[in-house]
Amino acid sequence: MLRRFFAVMLASIVLLSAFGIQRAGAKTTSDEATDKIRTKVQKIGTGTNAKVEVKLRDNTVMKGYITESNQDSFTMFDKYSGSDKTISYADTTSVKKGGSGISAKSLIIIGAVAAGVAITWIAVKPMVCDGGAQTRGPC
Repeated sequence: MLRRFFAVMLASIVLLSAFGIQRAGAKTTSDEATDKIRTKVQKIGTGTNAKVEVKLRDNTVMKGYITESNQDSFTMFDKYSGSDKTISYADTTSVKKGGSGISAKSLIIIGAVAAGVAITWIAVKPMVCDGGAQTRGPC
């Protein structure tokens, strides 16, 4: 009887140590995500040039710039509401640097260059090709 009791106890200790006991110093995934967001906010910095897009845990998206960052939270100026809002790192799911896409000005310049190349090609091709007599080159 005593032998069976010790066998059951030993088996349960082995199972608990393999599956059920977590190390005391281990961080949870939410702590790691919070640390990643904190470092990203600190890397972006503060001021009007620190434009960000913040997605919160309740799936709301805020756009603006970071005015202040602390150890537990950061303050953001929301461009839609026109006010400052303090946001906890634990309440955010992602922080992206804003304004990283191609601006409208850049798209207009790229379009103008493409149109210029097309018009130049239409004007230059008849002169280069010499009525189809040349067999090499762009003709």
